[in-house]
Amino acid sequence: MASTPATTFLPNHHQPPPYHHLRSSPTTINCTSSPPSTITTTNHRYSIPSPPPFTAKYVPFNSDTDESYSLDEIIYRSSSGGLLDVQHDITALKHFDGKYWRSLFDSRVGRNAWPYGSGVWSKKEFVLPEIDNDDIVSCFEGNSNLFWAERFGKQNLAGMNDLWVKHCGISHTGSFKDLGMTVLVSQVNRLRKLNKPLVGVGCASTGDTSAALSAYCAAAGIPSIVFLPANKISMAQLVQPIANGAFVLSLDTDFDGCMKLIREITSELPIYLANSLNSLRLEGQKTAAIEILQQFDWEVPDWVIIPGGNLGNIYAFYKGFKMCEELGLVDRIPRLVCAQASNANPLYLHYRSGWKNFTPVKAATTFASAIQIGDPVSIDRAVYALRNSDGIVEEATEEELMDAMSAADSTGMFTCPHTGVALVALMKLRERGVIGKTDRTVVVSTAHGLKFTQAKIDYHSKAIEGMESRFANSPVEVTAEYGDVMDVLKKFLTKVS
Repeated sequence: MASTPATTFLPNHHQPPPYHHLRSSPTTINCTSSPPSTITTTNHRYSIPSPPPFTAKYVPFNSDTDESYSLDEIIYRSSSGGLLDVQHDITALKHFDGKYWRSLFDSRVGRNAWPYGSGVWSKKEFVLPEIDNDDIVSCFEGNSNLFWAERFGKQNLAGMNDLWVKHCGISHTGSFKDLGMTVLVSQVNRLRKLNKPLVGVGCASTGDTSAALSAYCAAAGIPSIVFLPANKISMAQLVQPIANGAFVLSLDTDFDGCMKLIREITSELPIYLANSLNSLRLEGQKTAAIEILQQFDWEVPDWVIIPGGNLGNIYAFYKGFKMCEELGLVDRIPRLVCAQASNANPLYLHYRSGWKNFTPVKAATTFASAIQIGDPVSIDRAVYALRNSDGIVEEATEEELMDAMSAADSTGMFTCPHTGVALVALMKLRERGVIGKTDRTVVVSTAHGLKFTQAKIDYHSKAIEGMESRFANSPVEVTAEYGDVMDVLKKFLTKVS
């Protein structure tokens, strides 16, 4: 590993410092649910007129109609059957400038004042501004590591130095789904206190959504119901909703079949739908984008690469970046890349067709099981995000994603197969010269590698049929004799010296 680089960004971002060296001098701002009319910093004091209350509502996605709904309504689709989006009162938020919002959000990092220590709720005004703090259900999610992947870039990308991996899987349940679930379950908690007819919360899942839902519902004392495709998720993922007391249904179908069923069930029973069709989830997930900006001291990266399955997350990242641009926290947004597994690649095929008529696919089995989705709910959101960020879609074969995951692990990370998909997209775009060697690039890692230990064991044991496993690292069996151990070690040391 290279010695620690300088702590100042150079014009072309050569030798970037680890992000924890980027924090500017502390700013003292009270952690209140609404910004104070007076801001006190270490250097100056100035007053801002009191703004109107911050509000948000549901509106039809990408539509110019006047249709809107309160967030306290139980509704998932517009009157025309389209997707909904959470729309914030930008005019009210603009009563404060970008410098104010940057200072406020930075002042909350690492605090234990409820609920602002959470990476999500530290941006409460941009998420659910009207919810009472007592209704929030949080496990202080977010604030995840932005890993400087210098060695991976050096070994696999011809010395790409300004490469970072946002480890969203280092979270309460081991995936980025916590970011959205804290928002959704908090709102359900509020709705139940308002005596709305809700008995529990339900979701279809390929693993991580069910883990997050069950954990946050358990923390709030709310029943959770989970529809899982039988024999299609890892045991580490299955055990989480079971351990958290969810009512788990294992169904003889795939994720798309589970999704169809949960949508039908929640339309008939007092069960709140927790899948990303529900736009509340995206409000939490967008805070990962804002967090990336914070960790770069509000400098915008050139590229952000995100694995995509049901496709809500790519739009959530776009929304987070775009909101910061609109409110003056930054002056531009990064280009986005959505990475899909070749075995479940409907967005990639749509992109390759020039965004012509979208056609769902029958998703085949992939090691990146959380994105094994052939008919994504958020297809329209993803297309909107990519077209408005000059975005790109790439794909990865099973062998490519497993090799990339293992190559990343060998440089100190412990990633999931979905991160492997995103890394493959990066490597392909670098090979074609689309992403430059000095471009500041962030790869989003969506889940913890410990959820996929069996896949890693099979890879390193070379037990995956038809896969070379180029980076396999199997244990060496040797008798417990001094001479035999010395012979093996000498061979190893000769090889690595």
